[in-house]
Amino acid sequence: MGRLLNFGSISIFNMFALSEASQYMAAGVVPQALENTWQFFIDGGVFMGLIVACSMVGLAAIVYKVITLPKASILPDRLSGEVERIGEDPSEQVMTQLENEFLEGESALARLCAVATKNTGRPQAEIQDAVQASAREEIVKMHVGMSVLDVVITVAPLLGLLGTASGLVVIFGNTEDLVSGMNNTKIGSGIARALGTTIAGLVVAVPAVVAHSYFSRKIEKMAARLEVLLGIVISACQVRAGESAAAPLTQLSQLPQ
Repeated sequence: MGRLLNFGSISIFNMFALSEASQYMAAGVVPQALENTWQFFIDGGVFMGLIVACSMVGLAAIVYKVITLPKASILPDRLSGEVERIGEDPSEQVMTQLENEFLEGESALARLCAVATKNTGRPQAEIQDAVQASAREEIVKMHVGMSVLDVVITVAPLLGLLGTASGLVVIFGNTEDLVSGMNNTKIGSGIARALGTTIAGLVVAVPAVVAHSYFSRKIEKMAARLEVLLGIVISACQVRAGESAAAPLTQLSQLPQ
């Protein structure tokens, strides 16, 4: 029993010792890491500040696209299913039930379907022109913010290269140290600091490229889905007016942005 008590007391003592040691290590390591990070950004100079600004702009654009480009605001699943059922049963009763929901315009699909139903009875070409004009506006809304990501993708690496080039000019501007071989260590550390802006520019650009690719693909898929559903609605409007089914729409993904 005494051995167990001794072992327990030793274990508790070791736990306290380890916790105190970890606290001391954290107290020394964390401030040092923060200091090194801060020094990394300070060494970059003005160009590092511009890269940081680009990163903030890019992050804001990504957050904006995440908020404004959910599927529910473009192609709600329930409304998409109801529009698909119109193709199977384009009766007056079914169309009338959906018209009120179309007029509420809570999603891009609802707004475009409302344009088609409002033009029921007009020639097929006029209905398609009206829908395509409204679709062009919706596609432009879906692309809002993408140009900002394009700018960040292009500018951030260029700022990094510019910062590196300017830093190297300053480092190698003193030819006396290069010829005499003095301060080689200082020159090497200066080159490393100058290359920091290139690293920072690439770190900002890579996530922006990934986000841009993701959002572009998402918009393309939703535009293709809108094209199919609007074709169903236009055909139903033509049948409702006693005319033949409508011809296919121009691909929405190919409309001017």
